Amino acid sequence: MPLARSLSMTSLNGLPQWEDEDLPVEDLLLFEVSWEVTNKVGGIYTVIQTKAKITADEWGENYFLIGPYFEHNVKTQVEACEPPNPAVKKAMDTIKGQGCQVFFGRWLIEGSPYVLLFNIGSAAWNLDRWKGEFWDVSNIGIPFHDREANDAVIFGSLTAWFLKELSSQFDGKPNIIAHFHEWQAGVGLILSRSQKLPVATIFTTHATLLGRYLCAASVDFYNNLDQFDIDKEAGERQIYHRYCMERASVHCAHVFTTVSEITAVEAEHMLKRNPDVLTPNGLNIKKFSAIHEFQNLHSMYKARIQEFIRGHFYGHLDFNLENTLFFFIAGRYEFSNKGADMFLEALSRLNFLLRVHKNDVTVVVFFIMPAKTNNFNVETLKGQAVRKQLWDTAQSVKEKFGKKLYNALLKGEIPDLNKILDRDDITIMKRAIFSTQRHCLPPVTTHNMIDDGNDPILNTIRRIGLFNNRTDRVKVILHPEFLSSTSPLLPLDYEEFVRGCHLGVFPSYYEPWGYTPAECTVMGIPSVTTNLSGFGCFMQEHVADPAAYGIYIVDRRFRSPDESCNQLTQILYGFCQQSRRQRIIQRNRTERLSDLLDWRYLGRYYMHARHLALSRTFPDKYEMEPSAPPKTEGFRYPRPSSVPPSPSVSQHSSPQHSEAEDEDEDERYDEDEEAERDRQNIKSPFSLGVLPQGKKKQHGEYRN
Repeated sequence: MPLARSLSMTSLNGLPQWEDEDLPVEDLLLFEVSWEVTNKVGGIYTVIQTKAKITADEWGENYFLIGPYFEHNVKTQVEACEPPNPAVKKAMDTIKGQGCQVFFGRWLIEGSPYVLLFNIGSAAWNLDRWKGEFWDVSNIGIPFHDREANDAVIFGSLTAWFLKELSSQFDGKPNIIAHFHEWQAGVGLILSRSQKLPVATIFTTHATLLGRYLCAASVDFYNNLDQFDIDKEAGERQIYHRYCMERASVHCAHVFTTVSEITAVEAEHMLKRNPDVLTPNGLNIKKFSAIHEFQNLHSMYKARIQEFIRGHFYGHLDFNLENTLFFFIAGRYEFSNKGADMFLEALSRLNFLLRVHKNDVTVVVFFIMPAKTNNFNVETLKGQAVRKQLWDTAQSVKEKFGKKLYNALLKGEIPDLNKILDRDDITIMKRAIFSTQRHCLPPVTTHNMIDDGNDPILNTIRRIGLFNNRTDRVKVILHPEFLSSTSPLLPLDYEEFVRGCHLGVFPSYYEPWGYTPAECTVMGIPSVTTNLSGFGCFMQEHVADPAAYGIYIVDRRFRSPDESCNQLTQILYGFCQQSRRQRIIQRNRTERLSDLLDWRYLGRYYMHARHLALSRTFPDKYEMEPSAPPKTEGFRYPRPSSVPPSPSVSQHSSPQHSEAEDEDEDERYDEDEEAERDRQNIKSPFSLGVLPQGKKKQHGEYRN
């Protein structure tokens, strides 16, 4: 037996390194399989798209993505080309020769990875045969009426067929790694293992099927994980066959991974296997970072949001926009899973606190959650038209005023301010004022909802009475469409909108990872998350005092709903008590956490999963040392020295606090000193370059 290559990771300056640095990537081919390759359905698309660059940098021409072919996606995202690998081309030609269409090209995203796309419709004539073969190997029957599951069988059968044709051309080299994401791709993994293909397989679940269904049904999920009759629950929800596909994929894979600690606990009970590796989701930080400019961008986009508010609340604009905070929640319309129910209840309590303590802060809260609508709300459109008309009137009067003032000054005279505006100008201004009169409250939604009476957000707003009254210090706006820069109401893209807000609030009950708070973090916007979200758990592990860095974590796992709601209310109220200076300091700290979410750091966990799969599939060629898992000790931000040991100044125990406290905070705070300390506390991302034999990197050489 040949000597196995050692795949252990040793620590060099705290970073995982290969013991065998000569392991050539050209000995391997990596295929990543997902239904969301070039096909945006949910968050997995973001994972694959943002991770592509670092994976392509590591694997080069030997990295391929496999997904479904949809013409409208391919036309806008993929550039056709010939496969660079003759074995890949031959396998594709074999499948094409049997009447199934296969498309190859480069995905036009960062990293430009190769994509291999199967046309599901062109192979649908094989469905009954493939369903029979799948039954023979797994005893899982797929009902004819489940279109998504049937497509998954076709997609998986084509994937396994391709891997079989490809691997049959190789005599042990190169070895193949196939990484499958979610149950839709799992059939390919099951068939590959049943056919004993020489392929190292990895399966990643980003959320369990049954977990999402149970949480959406308002079940006390996390306190009863070990009590559920899994088969019964899946059968009652008519997803038993999907659940079986997912569970079989998990148990067939050489390596099973999931995205967070909380989802690992869930997978242990729902899928009956502990994950081998946790693979947290990252972001391509370069895409989101605006170095030295994110504070300026916040001011610029905040002004754009203020313009919308001026129109939306015309006739009721009796609050100071310079003392108004913008909160938001965004994502799929999952009322309980995303925590919108708890957020609304906390807003009701926050409104009470701000009114009782006669606080002059106003909070405007946006719900950006897509729902079924007819069109824009007429009253909302009218508000923007009135604002535009007032602006044009003001500009017209200003121009006439400016000319008269200019002429008077040229003559060396101080103009008579009583005469500089004539009667016509006064009339125009009075008519403009009358046009702002409103006989109804500002609407709580920007669109006409199709099922207004059964909408959970609107029904909760009715129950708690947040109708945007003048006396309310918390105003609510439901925007039931994703944001777009072409919208006539709020012409901002999502990223621009996030940068203009002060706080993102995501008190999710079911959130395997949570990209929304992560995106806030890399844009320097504080956010609220929970210890039931993967992102919240990750930040608790890596940051000693997350709240000081603008990551507020609500305890929804070990507290009752009412206690969690009170905690969320106190977080929101404490944020409202912050001075402008404190919010600027906190945004600086938040933005510095973005390094933790960079794929150049988090990509190491996917690398470890691949190494583990190789050692388990080809033990005669590769072996893994017991100490191999990448360590994260040292990737922990300490509490900022400028924060006193008592509860953070961002959450005052009483509504009134002295200005001396703010001045004391400013004296302690040194931005450059804090930033340098944070840079030293996070180890730099793993360098993918292989060092020549005998050369070692010096301390600090990995730092970006």
